[in-house]
Parts: sequence; C-alpha cells; structure tokens
Amino acid sequence: MFQNYLKIAIRNLLRNKSFSAINISGLAIGMASALLILLWIQNELSYDRTYPKTDRLYIMYNRDKFEGKLWAWNNTPSPLATTLKNDYAAVEDVARYFNVTFLTSVGETRINSRGAFCDSSFLRLFQFPMLAGNADQALAGPKGIVLTEPMAKKLFGAQDAMGKTVRIDSNADFTVTGILKDLPPNTSFSFDYLVPFSFAVSIGWEKDQSNWGNNHLYTYVLLKPNASQAAFDQQVKRITIDHSKGNETTEVFTQPMSRNHLYATSDNGKLVGGRIKTVRLFGVIAGFILLIACINFMNLSTARSEKRAREVGVRKVVGAYRGFLIAQFIGESILIAGLAFIFAIALASLTLESFNLLVGKHLAIDYSNPTLWIFALGFILFTGLLAGSYPAFYLSSFQPVKVLKGTFKKVDALVSTRKVLVVLQFTFAIILIISTLIIQQQIQYAQDRDAGYDRHNLVYTFTQGDATKNYELIKSELLRSGAAIAVTKTSGPITQHWSDGWGYDWPGSTEADKKTDFIAFGEDAGFVKTMGAKLIGGRDVDIYKYPTDSTAVLLNEAAVKAMHIKNPIGMTFGRGDRDKYREDWHVVGVIKDFILESPYAEHIAPMIIAGPKYFCQVIHFKLNPANSISTNIAKAEKIFKQYNPKYPFEAIFTDEAYARKFKEEQQVGTLSALFAGLTIFISCLGLFALAAYMAENRLREIGVRKVLGASVTSITTLLAKDFVWLVGISFVIAAPIAWYAMEKWLDGYGYRISIGWSVFALSGILAMIIAVATVSYQAIRAALSNPVKSLRSE
Repeated sequence: MFQNYLKIAIRNLLRNKSFSAINISGLAIGMASALLILLWIQNELSYDRTYPKTDRLYIMYNRDKFEGKLWAWNNTPSPLATTLKNDYAAVEDVARYFNVTFLTSVGETRINSRGAFCDSSFLRLFQFPMLAGNADQALAGPKGIVLTEPMAKKLFGAQDAMGKTVRIDSNADFTVTGILKDLPPNTSFSFDYLVPFSFAVSIGWEKDQSNWGNNHLYTYVLLKPNASQAAFDQQVKRITIDHSKGNETTEVFTQPMSRNHLYATSDNGKLVGGRIKTVRLFGVIAGFILLIACINFMNLSTARSEKRAREVGVRKVVGAYRGFLIAQFIGESILIAGLAFIFAIALASLTLESFNLLVGKHLAIDYSNPTLWIFALGFILFTGLLAGSYPAFYLSSFQPVKVLKGTFKKVDALVSTRKVLVVLQFTFAIILIISTLIIQQQIQYAQDRDAGYDRHNLVYTFTQGDATKNYELIKSELLRSGAAIAVTKTSGPITQHWSDGWGYDWPGSTEADKKTDFIAFGEDAGFVKTMGAKLIGGRDVDIYKYPTDSTAVLLNEAAVKAMHIKNPIGMTFGRGDRDKYREDWHVVGVIKDFILESPYAEHIAPMIIAGPKYFCQVIHFKLNPANSISTNIAKAEKIFKQYNPKYPFEAIFTDEAYARKFKEEQQVGTLSALFAGLTIFISCLGLFALAAYMAENRLREIGVRKVLGASVTSITTLLAKDFVWLVGISFVIAAPIAWYAMEKWLDGYGYRISIGWSVFALSGILAMIIAVATVSYQAIRAALSNPVKSLRSE
C-alpha cells in the first residue's frame, strides 16, 4: 500500500510540474529562511554554555541607587576576588579579568592586539581547550603568556611557539607557556593573549588593591557543587558595604555565565533584558515565515482540488476509508516537505556566507552532527503535518456521489477558507512591512540627532610607547605640517564611555547628591576647538596658558543641572575625605551636552571634563580640510613613525566609530526588511494560487460576459477587486498588532520616534499594490481566454 501511495504521489508531482515547482520552491524558501534564523538563534542561546563547569560559573555584579533609580553593572573592585576566595566557603575558585590593548612583537613582527590581564585561576574556571601547556601552571609565574592559536601563527608562523619570547608594550618580555585553540564563536570573551594579573600591578595599573570604590574589572566565581546561588547572593550582598566601612552603598550579586550574554541590561537593578529581546523577535519572525510557507502550501494544494476530486470519489466508491485517504495526502505533503527541505538545505548553504556577513558571525551547518539530522527529520514531519493537515482533511471529505456527478463544488464555502488563509498570510506580511519601516525610521531619527560635536575629519589614535613622552613634538609637527588644524589629548575616545564616578560634593550639595553619577573625561587643552564642541560659558581647559588648569574642569549642561547651580564657573568641588585623600577641581567653563554614550538615550548624563591631572591616553586631531584625507593621514603616519617608531600607526575615524553605535539596530532593520520581502514573496505565491483557482472557477462566467460585450479591463477589475478587500482586512488586523509590538520595542529607547499614520498608509498602499500586481496576471489571462472553449460544454 505504501508503495502504491508513493507512486501516486510521484505521478501527481510529475503530472503538474509547474504546480509542483511553485509548491516546493515556496516551501523551500520558507524553510531555508527559518533554518538560517534558527541557526542564528541557536548560536545566541549557546553563548557561554559550553564550558565544562558552566552550571557553576557566575560573574559578579554590583547594584546601587543613583538619582532614585536602581542600576546594575558588572565592573567590580579588585579586592572583591581575594575576599570571596578567602572568606566564603561556597566559593571553589575565583578569577579577575580585564581587557587591554598592547603592542605584541617578535623580532620585526609587531601587532597591536587585544589581550587581557587575569589571575592564573582563569584558565581553570573556563577550561578553554589547549593545544600546548598546562592550564594550572601557564599563568602561575609572573612572566608567562598564553597565546591563542591564531595569535601564535601571526607571531611565529609555522614554528612551535612554546618557550619562545614575546615582547609586550615594547619593554616587557614574556615566555609562551600555553597555546589555546581558537576561541569558540559562542564565547563572550575576545582576546589574543593572556598575561598574569601581577603584570598590571608591576606597571602601576593596580596601585591600590584595597580600594572597594574603584570598579574597573570583571570578577568570575566558581561555586562549589550543590552551592545555592540564592544563598550565596544573600551572603555577599553587603560585602562592599562592610569592607568599605560604610563609605560605599553598593550591593553585590551574581549572574550565571549562561545568562550573561542574553540578559545584560538592567531594569531597576534587575537583569531582565538585553540580547534576548532580539532573539525572541527573530524567533517570532522564523515562526511567521514557516507558517506563511505552510499556508501557501495549503492554498496551492486546495486550489488544485478539482484535479484530485474524481480520484477521491473513485477511491471511496471502491471502498477506500477516509482515514487511508488522509494518510495518503499527509504522506504526500511530508514527501513534498522532504523535497523542499533538500532544496532548503542547499539554499541555506549557498546563502550562509552572505548571511554571516549580515549578522557578523561565523555560523556553519555541521552535517556530521547526528542532532542536525534528527532535527531535520522532526522539522520535515512538523512542516509536512502543519502544511498538509488542512488539504488532507479537505480533499478526503468529498462525497463520491456529488464528485462523480460534478456537483460537489461549493465555491463560496471553498473560497472562504482560503480567504482566511490569505488574510492570515498578508496580516503577517503587513506586520513585518510596518515593523521594518518603523525600525528604519527609528535608526534614521537617532542618526540625525545632533551629537554635540563635529565628527567630520576628526581622527584619534592611542598614545602607546614613546607617543606619551613625545606628545608635544607630535602635536607641534601635526600642526606645522598642515596635517591637522587642532590637536588635543584626552582620557578616551570621544565616542566611548570609559570612566565615571560618584561621591562628589560642592557648595550647597546634600548627602543625597553624592549618589549623582558623573561621567569622567580628561583633556590637556584644545578640546573645544578639536572636537567642534560648543562652549556655553567660560573657557576651555588650557594647561599651556594656565598652569593651574591641571585641576580645571569643564561641566556639561547636564552636570550643571544635576548640581542645581546657576553659574558654576569659578566654583570648586571634589570628593574624598580631607583628612585622608581628597581631589578638588575648579570649574573654568560649561559646554553644551554632547553624545558620548548611546545616541538612543533620552538624556545626556552629567559629565566632568577634567584637566591633565586626570589620565590622558588618546590623541584626537582635526584633519586639515584644505588637503585630501589620504594626504593628511600619510603626513600623520610619517610623524608618528618618526617619534614612536616601535609602534604601528592606527588612525580611527570618529564618524566611523560613531556609526558603529547603530550596528545592532541596523542588523535588526536589515534582517527585518529581508525576511519581510521573503514573506511577501511567499504570500504572493499563495495569492497567485487563489487567483488561479478563482479564475478557473469563473471561466464560464467570464465567457458569458465576453460574449455580451464585456471588455478585458472590466473583467480584470471584476476578478482583481475580490482580492483588494482581503488585503484590506489583513491591514485592519495587522495595523494595531504592529503598532502594539513596535511601541513595546520603542519603549527600550529613551530617544525615540512617535509612530505616525504615514507608516501605516505607506504599508497599506504597498501591500495593495503588491497584491493587485500578483493577481492581475491571472485576471488578465482569464479575461483574454477564448470564450468558445469555456462555453463549449454548455
């Protein structure tokens, strides 16, 4: 029996080649799209879950209240790790970690690479696979370095790197004591090498390891088996408060490493959002696309019902049970789903490289993994059952007497079900169209926001090696050569938030004001001119004209507002205990707010731009607009190589760095647009099938109308208008759903658009045009048909 059903299914596919091709291709496109999304989702969900001890690994977080709102962040103080290790029985091991960028060199090979300071226990905690070396001993000594496999190849080529010497920052030699395999694509860590934490101490980066108020590194904890996270959190909650003797109010808690990638956004002190929102969004889109492809299959299958009706009638007359017929039709749909999956796998493989570029990942389909084929079988069965269930029950319900008499058709009843399916398809399509347009509007809205400074022709580079001591010469040469028109030295890039702090007091401040968090930025002179920032009052910091400006500061408008002071110029403020350590600053100017962090934030945070007493390690310079960019960069590179010959020159354009702030939203927008387009295409296939069915059922009516003098235009309009109201119903259903969903999405942005009526109007018109264009072909084809053929049997 199975063999007989298989033969019938294959014959039906071959007999209706064009129908089969459309059916299989629509399902394959939907399945391929869903597969790519599911591959991306699987990668996101697997982040930091592959470590052997993942279930016991945690990252430490802080929680405190600022300006009446609870915040959570994962930068922690240095003494936290040793205290946890020594004083808490639930802790099996702990490690400190923070990223750095140093020049790494072997002979003439010099590479600016990303590394990390970490405790020797770091490798024991995370157990990254090693090609060489011992994880317990590799970082135990003060001069051991662990390289990743790609970094070892860059520095040593095909040579064995173990035991070789690597120079860090042109003045410190390390011996290679371990080589890690290339880091997995689903880890939150990104480094080329690891060096002992003691090196940070030796170069003065960790001057005070007893300071509980300096949150600047990550602390990872491995709890003992059967240790309770909730109990441990309760034990360590007040650890910072108790050890700082009341000077700090910050609470401490843990976040499982397996959740850190997806749940890293704080909402009133709780880590409830973040990347998981995007994962859920694309999970819904994958479901939409697969469902639309299945609906398309149903429409195409039932649109050909007349071709199978007599087959069903004859089979029932000779004794076939309905259950056997249902099994046959579902079997045919599973066969088609299987064929579609083969094409889907091929299509996904062909487009995977482009998809990787789009999402910025290195996803791959592991054909050797048995789990893939188990999933594939389940995917085929699920899709086949979902897509074939309605056609199977519908086709098997035909009554043989009516079928064989030719009176089984009930056009209105048959079409109504398909109308529901088409409305459902276009509802999903219109939701995606509206969502895509709103996402693009939100991105553009943030991009058009005034950044508060001039990004054009603004370049920065880091002060490595001799650039620090030769800064004055570099600055002078940049200006003299005409490569730059302004130069300033700052604590960090103008596009990044590197440091902040609280605990400041000023004339008239209260104890509550000490919990106002200020972003801290440093400069030496020329900040306003170089950045193109707007000075509202006073002057810029200038250590050259005013020697006391080493302790001068600029305040932004938000800082002035937070301090509740009308005219802060000349005011002195600071933080710390006057009997112990105290830092004081005097205000020399006020500048207009500018965007240092997210352009989507509603409010600019209070900011202090301090004189060179605050550390400065980045050089910004404004390129000369009279020259070409390439000429200016060539001159600048020559100057830096002259005064800092051991280090490669790397110029980072501020406008490019600023544009990267929109990367995640642009990915979401691009993917939404892509999958909206695929959804519309698949929906149009279903609409095409329904149009063919309607035209086929009204051939005699069309013939009569043509004989009576109806024009092609009037007949085309008659057939096409039946679909306009379907799209109209879809729009009415989709609009409020899309509005609600996008309002929820936009709530995550402080600086956001208001959803206007124009986006709905545009989406509705676009959907209508697509629908009319799709059905017009079948309508015109039916209108041009010869009425003699359709009326011959009458």
